[in-house]
Amino acid sequence: MAKIKLTKGELKKQRDSLKQFRRYLPTLQLKKQQLQMKILEARTTLNQKLSVFYKKEELIGEWVNLLGDSQVDVREWITPKQILVDTINIAGANVPVFNNIHFDQAQYDLYSTPFWIDTGIQELRLLVTYLAEINVIKKQIETLEYELRITTQRVNLFEKVKIPECLNNVRVIRIYLGDQQANAVGVSKVAKKKIMEKNLEEVFT
Repeated sequence: MAKIKLTKGELKKQRDSLKQFRRYLPTLQLKKQQLQMKILEARTTLNQKLSVFYKKEELIGEWVNLLGDSQVDVREWITPKQILVDTINIAGANVPVFNNIHFDQAQYDLYSTPFWIDTGIQELRLLVTYLAEINVIKKQIETLEYELRITTQRVNLFEKVKIPECLNNVRVIRIYLGDQQANAVGVSKVAKKKIMEKNLEEVFT
């Protein structure tokens, strides 16, 4: 603990700091609650998306081997050309949000390829889109959890360190100033008594 000055000026400074910490603490606590709620929502959304992704992956797994037999390489057409991600502010944190995904136009000979190739590409693109969304949600959670750690540290700092420290400093300074005032009153009384005694001596001599 840093050494403090036992003065009225320092007492005012400590009281002002205490007032400031108590004013900011509820805001930090509210931010902490908001972040916890948003993390819970993001995790729920992630689990929902993962469930849909795994079901879609399982369904695609039943026929995806047919693509190899079709002599058509669809990888170029199911690889994202662009993934658009926006940023929104949540409780002071800049959080990524999935916007859209773009693929190159599939170009192949309609007469020499199986009729189901279109559906196959569409389904695989949907699977890739789910995966892109999942990755963005994971980054959301990562960003929110980082902000939550920082906010929790600040809440703990205010609750467990700064506010108790200020309260103790105010108590110590007030006790010291009270003792000083009591001593000053005592000295003043002794001085007055001596003056009165001296005056009485002068009167009777």
